[in-house]
Amino acid sequence: LTTTAFLRQRQAAMVKFLKPGKVVLMLQGRYAGKKAVVVKNYDDGTSGRAYGHALVVGLSKYPRRVKRKDSKEKQAKDKRLKCFVKMTNYNHLMPTRYTLDVDLKGVVTPDVLDNATKKVEAQKKAKKLLEERFESGKNRWFYQRLPF
Repeated sequence: LTTTAFLRQRQAAMVKFLKPGKVVLMLQGRYAGKKAVVVKNYDDGTSGRAYGHALVVGLSKYPRRVKRKDSKEKQAKDKRLKCFVKMTNYNHLMPTRYTLDVDLKGVVTPDVLDNATKKVEAQKKAKKLLEERFESGKNRWFYQRLPF
């Protein structure tokens, strides 16, 4: 068995765990240490990227802690967050046990990354969906900054 044949056989046997909705940690680059959600996964790669990769939406800026004594304007400002949309190699993602059930598939698609204006619009829509989820109080862990 050649090395490449062995690796292909091993890849086929591996369990596919990076499914849409899975929360992952970014390990490399500008957003290292930030949390993200897998929107679409490409286990076998594509013609442009011959390796396993995923389209992810993550938080580049986390919401701050809200205090009751603060004014409504300050509370609204502290609840804001900032998103990023990115195509990322599996080697640069660390999966967690958590999932986030926010429907980002309709908002963020792979063709969004081709055009800068489309990407900004997708980020704004994703931000709105994630802020609504934050307001509901579910998935608290996703919205907390990693302490390091």
